[in-house]
Amino acid sequence: MPAIPHHFRAAALMLGSTMFFGLMVVSIRLASATLHTFEIAFFRNFFGLIVALPLLLRHGPGFLRTTQFPRYLFRCVIGICSMLAGFWAIGHLPLAQAVSLSYSTPLFVTIAAAAMLNEQVRARRWTAVLLGFIGVLIIVRPGTAEFSMGAIVAVLAAVLSSIVAIQIKQLSQTEPADRIVIYTTLLWVPMSLLPALSVWQWPQGITWLWVVAAGVMGTGGHMLWTRALKLGEVSALTPISFMQLPIVAVFGWWLFDESLDRWTLLGAGIIFAANAYIAHREATLAKRAATESPTSAAKPGE
Repeated sequence: MPAIPHHFRAAALMLGSTMFFGLMVVSIRLASATLHTFEIAFFRNFFGLIVALPLLLRHGPGFLRTTQFPRYLFRCVIGICSMLAGFWAIGHLPLAQAVSLSYSTPLFVTIAAAAMLNEQVRARRWTAVLLGFIGVLIIVRPGTAEFSMGAIVAVLAAVLSSIVAIQIKQLSQTEPADRIVIYTTLLWVPMSLLPALSVWQWPQGITWLWVVAAGVMGTGGHMLWTRALKLGEVSALTPISFMQLPIVAVFGWWLFDESLDRWTLLGAGIIFAANAYIAHREATLAKRAATESPTSAAKPGE
């Protein structure tokens, strides 16, 4: 049997990750009915660590030896801030709106890649980024009665998530995917426990199921996501996360009687179009770089 091309494997892993994260979003929303965001984040990380422990047992304690610990620490601090902001948005906004705003992450990834990785971004992709931000404004609708600070929190989560994506891509150049997952879960548990203690109350009844599901789905999605980024380009893979919208929209309608309003749908569509174009340009330029000589100049306006 011929080997599956890396880009197909990366896309499949990212799709699986997206489905896991979509179900995690639903679990978080269900848990938020009785638990504070800080506690939900802690339990998501605690049960996620339990899921990740077999990886550590398989590799052994020596697997944790690394020269990149400061980068892990920085990545996890940014990640926990992104998590808290994102979980709060899930609990206080309609699910479809919270997820739609999270789609702006690839736009910020493009900006972060240019700033942090010195990736060359030309006029066409900057135009796509600008178009995507118009979509964000349509969803947020500043200056109208529908505007809420919750939408700003959701955008903040997307900004921080883009930095996390860049950090994972940098770490994956020298670090195995399993080590990234293990270190992330190990560091996130104490980081999320501190704020959780300030509002602590024990989950009751079925809430335990929702926080366990959030941990399992979150870590499972993280494992697949890390492996996808190891195989493919950040800008090309992140638009696949748009598959979360139909998942959470169906559950939002079924469980919470939420409707997908036309402004959210329009804004999400514009963001999707912008990210799809960015992914297309990434693939085109990568293919061209593989076929042209290193000294070939790129065409103007790309």
